[in-house]
Amino acid sequence: MSMGYGIILAAGKGTRMRSRLPKVLHKLGGKYMVQHVIQAVCDIGIKESIAVIGHEAEMVKQALGPALTYALQEEQLGTGHAVMAALPYIREEDGHVLVVCGDTPLIRAETLQKLWDYHLETNSACSVLSALLPDPAGYGRIVRKEDGTLLKIVEQKDALPEELLLQEINTGIYCFDLKSLREVIKNLSHDNAQGEYYLTDMVALLGEQGLLVNAVIADDFEETQGINSRSQLCAAEKNLRMRKIISLMEDDGVTIVDPDTTYIDQGVTIGQDTVVEPGTFLRGKTVIGAECTIGPNTDITDSVIGDGCKINRTVMVEAKAGDLCNIGPFAYLRPGAELGYQVKVGDFVEIKKSRIGDNSKIPHLSYVGDSQLGTKVNIGCGTITCNYDGKHKYQTIIEDGVFVGSNTNLVAPVKVGEGAFIGAGSTITMEVPAGDLALGRGRQVNFAGWAIKKRSQEEKE
Repeated sequence: MSMGYGIILAAGKGTRMRSRLPKVLHKLGGKYMVQHVIQAVCDIGIKESIAVIGHEAEMVKQALGPALTYALQEEQLGTGHAVMAALPYIREEDGHVLVVCGDTPLIRAETLQKLWDYHLETNSACSVLSALLPDPAGYGRIVRKEDGTLLKIVEQKDALPEELLLQEINTGIYCFDLKSLREVIKNLSHDNAQGEYYLTDMVALLGEQGLLVNAVIADDFEETQGINSRSQLCAAEKNLRMRKIISLMEDDGVTIVDPDTTYIDQGVTIGQDTVVEPGTFLRGKTVIGAECTIGPNTDITDSVIGDGCKINRTVMVEAKAGDLCNIGPFAYLRPGAELGYQVKVGDFVEIKKSRIGDNSKIPHLSYVGDSQLGTKVNIGCGTITCNYDGKHKYQTIIEDGVFVGSNTNLVAPVKVGEGAFIGAGSTITMEVPAGDLALGRGRQVNFAGWAIKKRSQEEKE
């Protein structure tokens, strides 16, 4: 492709959002609003983009990271002024630049590609992405010449009666020939009621120079809409979510039992023939293998899950599960939990920062933290690793083939050797050698007739 740059307009406050956050940092689909725009620009092969920032500029920079170049628009004096702020950061004199608003998270790379290709094919100085609306009220109208090229963009308040009948509107997305843009933007005026520089005025200015200006119609107006309120953010979130779900079903062979109650972020990948049950949230960069059953009512964030797993009513955060694991219901896998092959994690089990070896089982009502478990370990009901002394965390090591009886406390740091047994109700504070049986509980004492005497006394009272 020809030398291309992106300018992402991300300086606005977003007053109607009623938020302390800059508008472009509100999230949908697991990403900041503006990140969806940046990704779409990158997806058409534009390698260098300048983000124009203003309101809470440092917050935006920290959120988006060093991959972008940032231009500061200290005063927000219109879209034309924003482009003026960005141009000094583009080193080349020739080439083309794509200008996109940072609050249009539904824009598809395919739509930007269509605009970009049309711009290059027609050798235009400027190409505008337009859209057709049955009710264009409130939008700037596209006014074309008889030959179909673009004459001007007229705002509704300035439009003549016949111009108000036009249904083709400006989406605020543009391609410019870089050299023409640099030369003509110098003539942009802020002599208007708002005292701002409007990028829409560039259309007429370029035309006055005898340069070709065109407009190409987007296939779907909805993806070009800007987000200005919480209700619009909610609607866009639903649109984006359904796009993802349809893609998973149609392209990846995933069964989504009830799309209306399933929430899957854009960065999630799922293998073929996996079934996602209702009430499931899959967030961040979660990766799920093939032939799994996920849900119902499961919440998984930034986790990796192998093939053939069954995960029911479970929360996982930054955790890993190997193939054929069976997890839940009501399990909680916290960051650093890593399950090997065919591990069973049952109801009301919590695992944190621990490696569980192949074919091991933690069936129910247990806490395992800061631990290393070998293969074929069985953890009895009610077992906990006591890993924290109020100041420091300590590790528990349980080697292959160990059987831990119910209601056991493993007071870390402690090691249980290969093939050892621990009797139910034990508190283990010292190393258990391989093959040993460990009991750590007080001797039972029975007081003959005590209960009978107590009840008799209570009856007399």
